[in-house]
Amino acid sequence: MAEQETLKGLETYKEKINPVTKGTVTWKENLLFEARTQVGYDFEFDGNIQWGCAPTESLLLSVAGCMAIDVASFLKKMRVELDTLKIDITGERNPTPPQFFKTIDIKVNAGGEGLNEKKLKRAVDLSHEKYCSVYHTLRKDLKVNVEYHILNGNGHV
Repeated sequence: MAEQETLKGLETYKEKINPVTKGTVTWKENLLFEARTQVGYDFEFDGNIQWGCAPTESLLLSVAGCMAIDVASFLKKMRVELDTLKIDITGERNPTPPQFFKTIDIKVNAGGEGLNEKKLKRAVDLSHEKYCSVYHTLRKDLKVNVEYHILNGNGHV
């Protein structure tokens, strides 16, 4: 019964997501642009990567951020008390234009009371296979490697 409740909670996880997302990107100078989200958060894109992030960096971090939100939400529904969640992500790009990501390596590190390998694997798999909107927006030929580690109380594997 508890397993069915957890699964139902996972299935309804993203039903409240707004289907339309908006934002603006405004040129400031040279290759520096201000980006603003629909709710007013600002950050900068910088083609020279001196005063802001490159758009490809923000895309890569968006994959990690989307997965982190999914995993944290799923683990909470599985009654895990997270005390650590860190995702390391590395992307390898095509050397010539278009310089799309060919490979992404994701390492999920998590720790907390009630966390076990089965729960962490389930949360990561659900995000990667079904719920991570950013990942599912990327090229279909993108190779993604995902690994995960449970951390002890000292933040070590």
